[in-house]
Amino acid sequence: MNLEGKVAIVTGGSSGIGRGIALGMAEEDANVVVADISSEPNLDEKPTHEKIEAQYGEAEFIETDVSDEDSVREMVFQAAERFGKIDILVNNAGVHHSASVTDESEEGWHQTLDVNLKGTFFCSKHVLEHMQKEGIEGDIVNIGSIAGLVGYGESAAYCASKGGVVELTREMALDYGDKGINVNAVNPGVIKTAMTKDVREDEETRHFMDQNTVAPRLGTPEDIANAVIFLASEESDFILGENLVVDGGWTAH
Repeated sequence: MNLEGKVAIVTGGSSGIGRGIALGMAEEDANVVVADISSEPNLDEKPTHEKIEAQYGEAEFIETDVSDEDSVREMVFQAAERFGKIDILVNNAGVHHSASVTDESEEGWHQTLDVNLKGTFFCSKHVLEHMQKEGIEGDIVNIGSIAGLVGYGESAAYCASKGGVVELTREMALDYGDKGINVNAVNPGVIKTAMTKDVREDEETRHFMDQNTVAPRLGTPEDIANAVIFLASEESDFILGENLVVDGGWTAH
């Protein structure tokens, strides 16, 4: 699944799943743009783009707020200027907080949908425009969630946003697949990242996660990176509009 010569944008690439994806793509010889609101990882580690440059190849950090279209437009422009083209977009940037419908605030609802769904729309829109203008047969991989496929308690806004990503993936595949642009999604289960640290450390919640994950462990960012790299590679050229689940068997119940 070599990505040599490819240029990939990974949103939310500074930490967690996005960091794992960016590092995995760099290991497969892609040039990587890390698009995030901060270059600093959530954990005490070297920034993603610096680690890529030290170990693998070329990378660039571009400060980006995916919920702001002007910020996204400028990021895509800078990425194309830096590397000459964009072959791959990974829409990974996301936020999550726990709240049922009756407990959710308007502010929380808007923030979650603005980042998770509107951010996916903005980034896809401007990368698709670039790909079509330059005649690039590229790949877009959206990061959804099992919460967009099955119910997940106390997560009304998150489920709504990720359900939207699932359907947006299918819609974009229909619109752009005949132009050589493949659009797919990866839907993770519970992944061990800084974002899930608090819920994983709650004994009752951890027991619930362990019960529902069939595999004898929770997922890692590398598990998601492997799936994303496959969908961005030539080996998956006949796969379009797919919502690949990587959840250790959670949705097999």
